[in-house]
Amino acid sequence: MPHPTTNEYLDEYDRELDKIVAACDGDPRSALKALLLVNEQLEHILSCLNAELVKHVLRHRRQTLH
Repeated sequence: MPHPTTNEYLDEYDRELDKIVAACDGDPRSALKALLLVNEQLEHILSCLNAELVKHVLRHRRQTLH
């Protein structure tokens, strides 16, 4: 199965953006706000996961030193 080309990715992004704008009653500004909110939530989740990973690594290092 061939890999998608850049144009295929861009076409998919266009379709997804159309869906998001439609879900926001056709208001691009509302769609952008929604995307920014989702991005903020994902950044928070990533930050929490990273903090947990750091704790795990530090705990593991302490255990291997003893």
